[in-house]
Amino acid sequence: YLVQLGRLLFTAIFLISTPCHFSQAGITHAASAGLPMANVLVPLAGVLALLGGLSLLFGYRARIGALLLALFLVPVTLIMHRFWGVADPMHAQMQQVNFMKNLALLGATCVFMYFGAGPISFDERAGR
Repeated sequence: YLVQLGRLLFTAIFLISTPCHFSQAGITHAASAGLPMANVLVPLAGVLALLGGLSLLFGYRARIGALLLALFLVPVTLIMHRFWGVADPMHAQMQQVNFMKNLALLGATCVFMYFGAGPISFDERAGR
């Protein structure tokens, strides 16, 4: 059951944060960080996070779900966590921590893209 627990723990960050992508506060925050067309791109990012997270959580087409999460993580990491351009040292350090956290999450998506969902998953039942 370790793989299922790992999928649950991994996807929790994406699934719990999804509602923020559909809130005005989340859209405003991204716009203030310099994201163009935030009112379109932030909800789109929420869709990627939700679909990718659910796909991995249930192990249904997990490799595609991991790809969706990677497509979410790359622009979010590069746009929202630009620690190298932050003047305040404390804020820069916080952004660097978030940047590195996202790199770790991106690394995990690479593992899921390669190995798939693992045991006790819809993919395993379907022979994928």
